[in-house]
Formats: sequence, structure tokens, C-alpha cells
Amino acid sequence: MTSALDTQEIVPDGGGDASLVRLSDLGLFTALFQSIPGRAVLLDSSGVCRFANQEFMDFLGRSRDEVIDRPVQDFLEPSVFESYAPLMERVFGGEQVRRVAWVDYGRLGKRYLEEVISPYRVDLTGPVVGCFGVGRDLTDMKHQEMEIVRRTQAQMEAEAYHAAIVGTALDGIVVVDEEGSVVDFNPAAEQIFGYRKEEALGRSIAELLVPPELRAAHAAGMRSYLATGITRLIGRRLELPALLADGTRIPIELAITDVTRGERRLFAAHMRDLRAAKRAEEEIKRQRNALHQKEKLAALGSLLAGVAHELNNPLSVVTGQTMLLREQVLKEANVRSGGLPTLDKVIQRCDRIETATHRCARIVRSFLDMARQREAERRSTNLADVAREAVELLGYNMRASGVKVSLDIAPGLPRLMLDAGQIHQVLLNLLVNAQQALEEKAGERRVAVSVAVDADRNAVLIRVADNGPGIAENIRSRIFDPFFTTKPQGVGTGIGLAVSRGLIEAHGGTLELGTGPDGGALFTIQLPLEEVAAEAPPAGPQEHAHDAAGAHLGSVLIIDDEPDIAALLAEIAEGSGYVAVVAHSGREAQALLARSVPGGRPADFVGILCDIRMPDGDGPSLYNWLLSHRPDLSTRIGFISGDTLGPSAGRFLARSGCPLIEKPFTPADVRAFLGALVRDAAPPPETTETRRTES
Repeated sequence: MTSALDTQEIVPDGGGDASLVRLSDLGLFTALFQSIPGRAVLLDSSGVCRFANQEFMDFLGRSRDEVIDRPVQDFLEPSVFESYAPLMERVFGGEQVRRVAWVDYGRLGKRYLEEVISPYRVDLTGPVVGCFGVGRDLTDMKHQEMEIVRRTQAQMEAEAYHAAIVGTALDGIVVVDEEGSVVDFNPAAEQIFGYRKEEALGRSIAELLVPPELRAAHAAGMRSYLATGITRLIGRRLELPALLADGTRIPIELAITDVTRGERRLFAAHMRDLRAAKRAEEEIKRQRNALHQKEKLAALGSLLAGVAHELNNPLSVVTGQTMLLREQVLKEANVRSGGLPTLDKVIQRCDRIETATHRCARIVRSFLDMARQREAERRSTNLADVAREAVELLGYNMRASGVKVSLDIAPGLPRLMLDAGQIHQVLLNLLVNAQQALEEKAGERRVAVSVAVDADRNAVLIRVADNGPGIAENIRSRIFDPFFTTKPQGVGTGIGLAVSRGLIEAHGGTLELGTGPDGGALFTIQLPLEEVAAEAPPAGPQEHAHDAAGAHLGSVLIIDDEPDIAALLAEIAEGSGYVAVVAHSGREAQALLARSVPGGRPADFVGILCDIRMPDGDGPSLYNWLLSHRPDLSTRIGFISGDTLGPSAGRFLARSGCPLIEKPFTPADVRAFLGALVRDAAPPPETTETRRTES
């Protein structure tokens, strides 16, 4: 290369063209070039390398002969050479170029370089005779920086993930170090335990959450695990008590995990508040017990059905025979003279027996009404009678418990349209509650029941008050809640008052709790005053036996598996002017009805009285047989039952529409029932021959 500075050919020790450097500066120039901490190269204006330090040649992997005095395109790959061409053009134009960037060096790969390429002048004001380039390879540092950035980003993402997961966790999460000091306390833990995170950080978890009696075991377990790595707690679920900020203890489920990362030992305690679960468990237990009680009541209802049937049969016999005896005695008294005082005593005895049997019948009927699952049947009702029956039913139990019951019924009570059985059930429940409330009371025990009209409220009020301990103020609002009870386990189901209020509200009334005059509980039933007239008793022919003397009203078929009941019904029917034919089972009745009388016709009856439950062909089976074989008699059959608890019996009566008379019955009941049955049925075809055959 030829230039204005070319005075002599000197090739310095470092190599290069002496024409670019004055001889006096060559030694200094070479020393500086070799000491540059990075790659350094000097090119002349034609692109020939005149100086290059060892690091530059090492980077390219070239020897000195392959670099010095060689055009750059000889030792740079074409793509690398082309990438520098725009920069060189700017430099030889007098501009210094600085850049920090990734540079693709072909087979050497991409390198991250910091480069400064400056125009070279021998004199400061002279022309550009070359370019001087210095570069530092920052690739390794850049990779480290990128790794740091990556790790920092990963750490930030991990922390964000931790904040999202731990911060929104439903369970309390408390992280502690090996000293037991809290290093993290999530929002759920704040909500559960009542500490703010700032209050908890740095404090001992034992001091915050562990009950005093468990702190020694907690510390020993931590020391053992740190020393041996063996523990019975890590990774297991435990149910333990924990302390709240106010000192309250709560049950929690605890799981501890070793979350050590690096040299610092960390442990995460996941804690679940079990209070709601415990309450739900108790509620399920209460509901299970309540369901068990309902099942027992259902079983008791089934048992009561059989007991009622067994009791009503003999009660029917006693009632019927007693009243027939009285009728017979009265008849004898009318035709005899001189023996009336003796007959009066017999009549008095009959009255006493009748009174006792009616009382037994009311007791059985009350239990049946409570056990039946039926729709409300509102009829004209005298509340005085309902109250008397309820008090009478529980009278013995009250007296045996030392409880005095007073009943105050205002005169002239109007009749109301009510379901007497449901109101009776409510009164029984209130009286039983009052009796149980007085069991622990010392001294006199009293229950007062009153029924009166309140004109201001336009209502009838029934009050049941006791002189017991009353209802605590803090539970008064819950006393009518289903399954809530103040009674000991196994004594109350918690459904009595809830059901009672529902029954009263269904009547348009209210049931309220107050405080009685003696400080005990006062329950007030308020029923709307909608006065109704008394229902007239059903009129029926032949109310008395002597009225039917000499009459012949036709034949009736009586079917009952109890001989005494069948005989009683036959006696009542015959005393009323009917011819009674008795069968003791449904099959016997079918055979009798299918048998022809002289003249070729089957036996005919003006009416049939049939028991519903019989072992050899029951009432529904006979009715179905009549529909197929004697449809003319299917409208003349009425049924007798000692109970109607069974759902099948209830469905049958609803489907068939047949009338029913319940045991125990009186002769007047049977006469009225027969009269209505015969009157409502179509008259049977009768002939003289038929009358003679039946007679």
C-alpha cells in the first residue's frame, strides 16, 4: 500500500505495515496493541490486516501468517466479511462506529460482541489511512446474564404462582423455619386464626397456634426430625386442637410438609378449620336420630294398628252388649211393675260400663288420629271437647308425676271449623312438654289450660301454662326450629313444636311462646273466630229397637271373623227389623252369595256389613268378587274396621267409595249405618217366595 506517510519499509515485531506507523512510534504502538484486553486489529485502506494481537488470532483460530498482511476476506468467511462491509464504509468515511450485538461468525457461531471501530490517521488532521478495531467477546457473560434473567423470571413466576395458589387457598397455610418461626402466613390462616400476617411473621408458631399442653411435644418432635430426619408427623393428616388469637380452641386437620429449598429448612403446615364440618356432622347425627325416631314412630303406628284392632273388637262387644242390656231393661221396666228400683241399679251399672268403654274408645281413637297420615278433615268442632279429651288422656300420667292440671273453659264457646284430631295432637304435645319441663322442679307443679274467646283479636285462644323454669331468652327464637330441642339425648326429637306450629298455621292461626304468670312457659294457640253451626247427626230409620217391632226390612249379610262381633251385629240388625245372616270369612260369604235359593236365583240381601281385615278372604277381596259376580250388591256393602291405619285399607276405601263404620260402635251407630246403606242402595227385587225363603 502506498501513502504519504510511507518513508521506509519496517515490519515491527508484532507484524504489520510500517508505512501506517512512524518508526519512532512503532515500538509503543506494538506494545499497546498486544496489551489491549480484547481482540484488536488494524487494517489499511485496502482491507489488508497490518496489525493483530494474539487474542484476535486465537479467536479466529488462525496463525500469524494466515492473518498478517492478508486481506480480511482471506481469513473471514464471506457472510462475516459482508456483515462488516457497511460498517467499514462508514469508518473510512471518517466515522467511529460502536456496537454491542450478536454477530454471526459462521462456523464459530453467534458471538455477543462489544466493538469499537475507529478511522486511523497517522496525523490527527491527515487522511484516513486505515481502521482500528477493538472488540470484547461478551458471549459467556451474556449467556450468564440471560441465565440470571431466566432464573429471575422463573423466580418471579414461582413467587406469583405461590401467591396465586397459597394466597387463594381455602386452607390456612403457615410456613415456618427450623426454629419454628413463621415466615409466611396466608390469607386463609389470617381468617381462621384471627392474626394479621404482619403480626404472625417472625413469631413462634407454638406461641401462636399450639395449645400449651402440646408445646413440649411439638418442640421435641421438631428437634428429633432435624437431628434424625425421622418423624411421625410429616406427610400425615392429623386432627388436633389449635388456638385462635382470642384464646379460643378449635378443631383443625393438620398436614405438615418439608418444603426445604437450598440450605434453609422450611416446613409448610396446611391447616383446615373443622368447625363447620363438626357442626355438619352433629347436624347429620341429629337428623339421623330424628329419622330413627320417625322410623320408631312409624313402627309404633303399625303396632298400634294391630293393638287398636284387638282392643276395638272387645270394646265393641262391651259397648254394644251394655247398651242392648239397657234397652232390654228399659223395655222390661215398661211392662213390669214393682221391680223398678232393682232395674234402676242395673241401668246405673250399664251407664257406668258404657262410660268406661267410651273412655277407652276415645283413648284408642286419639292414638289412631295421631298415628294416621291423612289430609286435614275440618268439621264443626267444639274446642271444649277437644281440650277435655286431651287433658283426660294425659290425666293419669300427670297425676303420677305430681302435676296438677287445671282446665278453665269459658262458657258459650262457638263451634269452629277445625280438624279436631290435629288440634288434639297439638294440645297433647304442649301438655307433654309442660310435664317434662316440670320433672326436675321441686315443690308444687302446676299446668293450667284455658279456652276462651278474645273479642279484640276476633279469635279463640287456647293457653297452656306451667310453673316450670321457662325457656331461656337466648333460645326462644329457635324453639320452633325443626330438630332443635332442649331435652336430653333420647328424650326429644325436636320436631314436636315445629309440627305443632305448622298444624296451627294451616288452620290460619298462630302458636306463640310467652312467659306465664308463674314464670314458666306459656304457649298460646290463636285460632280465627269463624263460627259455624253444629253438624246435624245423620238421620236414620229405626233409632230404637222397640220402634221396629214386627217390621221386616229385608235380609242383611254380616261378615266378621270375630264371633262375638258378628253375633252383636246380628242382634242389633234383627232388633231393627232385619233378617241377619252371618258369615265368618270372605270365602264363606262368597259361597253363600253364589248359592241359589229355591226358584233358581242367588240369595239376595238389602245390605252387607263386612269387616275389612279377616284372615280367610278380607273385605277388599269380597268387594272385587262382587264387582265381577254380583255387581248388584257392590253398592249395598258397607265396611267395619277396628283401625284404618293401613295405607292399603285407606286406598281401597278411597277407590271404592264404600261407607265405613269404625269400632267400637253403639247400637245406634249400627242402626243409622244400616239405614243409610239400605236407603242409598237401589231397592232389591223382592218376591213372596224370596221373603219366605229368607224367613
